[in-house]
Amino acid sequence: MSGERTPRVRDDCGMGLLERDDTVLVVVDVQPGFLARTWFSEEDALAARTALDRVVWLVALAACLGIPVVVTEEEPERNGRTDPRVAERLTAETAVLCKPTFGLAGTPEILAAVRATGRGTAVVVGCETDVCVAQSAIGLREQGFGCVVVVDATFSPGEMHALGLDRLASAGIVRNHAKGVTYEWLRSVEHAHAVLSGPGLPTPPFHL
Repeated sequence: MSGERTPRVRDDCGMGLLERDDTVLVVVDVQPGFLARTWFSEEDALAARTALDRVVWLVALAACLGIPVVVTEEEPERNGRTDPRVAERLTAETAVLCKPTFGLAGTPEILAAVRATGRGTAVVVGCETDVCVAQSAIGLREQGFGCVVVVDATFSPGEMHALGLDRLASAGIVRNHAKGVTYEWLRSVEHAHAVLSGPGLPTPPFHL
């Protein structure tokens, strides 16, 4: 099929700076059922809000820069739909797809949507770090994509976030942070001033 990538295992440890024209932002299961559970500790609730703020920022920035976004939802009838702060930032072209597998590469329709963007590098954010984010990132890399997980725009409660990041590290998945992704997409001072001072962006969740 035209445009399909031949599955192969990549070594992303030597990945260079992100190229915005080769990037797709993949938003995994940013839903109330994962971000707002009644049994969360205060630390969990704060970590969930912090991650969500950064997801919202990256989705808005992607829209400003023309970077395509693919969104997944797990059991929306149980976990709710994508958080409205994220949903309101999505363009009309954004694919929002139900994900019945923990790793999105196991769902042909979602994998096809990522491939259809024509981008070679997936920047992955969302929930939960140790399950769906980890399995999605590893699966995307096995399908031939470069893959970067944004550590402060992903979330699992308690120790599971750190354990998920350890799993990603053991698999050789590149990690970055939201501010780092922001400036790798922008690259130049002139472009940063033009984009960051323009309309369409929420209040930054970190010091720019």
